[in-house]
Amino acid sequence: MSAMDVPADRPASEAVARVKAPATQWISWIALAMMTTSSVASLRAAPTMAVYGLACVFLYLLPAVVFLLPTSLVSAELASGWEGGIYKWVSEGISKPMGFLAVWCQFAMTIFYYPSLLGFVASTLAYVFNPALASSGVWTAAVIIVVYWSGVWISSRGTKGVAGLASGGLIIGTLIPGTVLVLLGMVFLGQGNESAAPMTAENFFPVWAGLSSLVLIVNNFLSYSGMEMNAVHVGSLRNPSKEFPKSMFLAMGLVLMIFILPALAISWIVPAEELSLTAGVMQAFDAVFANFGWQWLTPIVGIMLVTASLGGMLTWLAGPSKGLLLISRQEGYLPPFLQRLNANGVQQNILVVQGIITTIIGLAYALIPDVSSAYWIFSVITTQVYLIMYLLMFVAAVQLRRKFPDRPRGYRAPLLVGLCGVGFAASLAALLVGFIPPSQFGSGNAGLYFAIVAGGALGLGLLVPFLFYKLRKPSWRNPEEVAQP
Repeated sequence: MSAMDVPADRPASEAVARVKAPATQWISWIALAMMTTSSVASLRAAPTMAVYGLACVFLYLLPAVVFLLPTSLVSAELASGWEGGIYKWVSEGISKPMGFLAVWCQFAMTIFYYPSLLGFVASTLAYVFNPALASSGVWTAAVIIVVYWSGVWISSRGTKGVAGLASGGLIIGTLIPGTVLVLLGMVFLGQGNESAAPMTAENFFPVWAGLSSLVLIVNNFLSYSGMEMNAVHVGSLRNPSKEFPKSMFLAMGLVLMIFILPALAISWIVPAEELSLTAGVMQAFDAVFANFGWQWLTPIVGIMLVTASLGGMLTWLAGPSKGLLLISRQEGYLPPFLQRLNANGVQQNILVVQGIITTIIGLAYALIPDVSSAYWIFSVITTQVYLIMYLLMFVAAVQLRRKFPDRPRGYRAPLLVGLCGVGFAASLAALLVGFIPPSQFGSGNAGLYFAIVAGGALGLGLLVPFLFYKLRKPSWRNPEEVAQP
């Protein structure tokens, strides 16, 4: 019997007891915080934001207040009172079909996330071994395919192994290089050098450039997406009601530090006009190390950054697909083939089918000369789909507080309705801004861009789950079985 079978008026502790992970699969709340941080934060955006100097603090703090804070606090309350992640919250707060839609949107977002992340891995490895490979589609495709399938094999071993590797990747590939950047920046200033970017109070706010400035701020909301994802692993904690909120608060602090401090450090040392947004974080590290004569460290840092990306990929592999599996086994939303588990209780068939799609996208890099612009539009589409999930989550949170005010919760978010209102408005703003053609679209037809993005978002986010829902059969339900967290 799963947590979804526990009546809503049962104590949360009873629900927890029914879905406890076996002792060999327990993870600590610190490990879960590391998993959450590795799935959200990275150093990839540091050079891009360093261009804005001190204003990067504002550009990260504002989205943190209106998106990260509501997402973290609301998901902490929901997870401490209801097992099962986003599908459980929306199912009980709104309806089971909406719960399926929410977890589908969370899962569908990853379809283009993996190739994007692994494309970064390919370019970083190329910088380490042979920079010329960075422009090779064959190299990029090979890295995407090999690394993804390696990740599937690792994920099939169970959650505990994923937690350990994700934590290790975060420490080795994000926290250590980020700390090195910040320390070198402080040493640079301590030596009497003037900051490359002015650090005065009047530079705290970015220069307002109309709609483009709004797009920049709203797009940073999405830097924090994924904070709720690992709630599906709450059953792997020994004391979920107390440990999950602690995990979320630690992750929130780490995410802010990882985003803000390294970007500031780069802005101290490297002038904005010398930052190459295409070369990215590797060029930034190389420029920082050049000031100290330590460029021999650049390839080492490159390998470390790859470990962080791989840890993040493993976290995303373990989370959304598991939530999709659990509600599908309960309600029969997916055919039996996709519901099968391996010996470790992992949804391996879902990962394999997703891997086939990832492989096709990876091969596109090798076979299609100019796949980047089309792929970028697909990435926007999946982002729009993900935002649908956040809209549902905030509505469900308000409904659950109204329907079950006395249900035991390990954590109660203060001013929940206000938090959900702010989070809903921020998510809706981000969704609407996604329909505005960016500068990269050039002189293209804005109407065509809108039609492609809107059609893709409606198709992937609404039509596909609707077809699964309409085609489901009673024989697909498997309510007596549940995957081990």
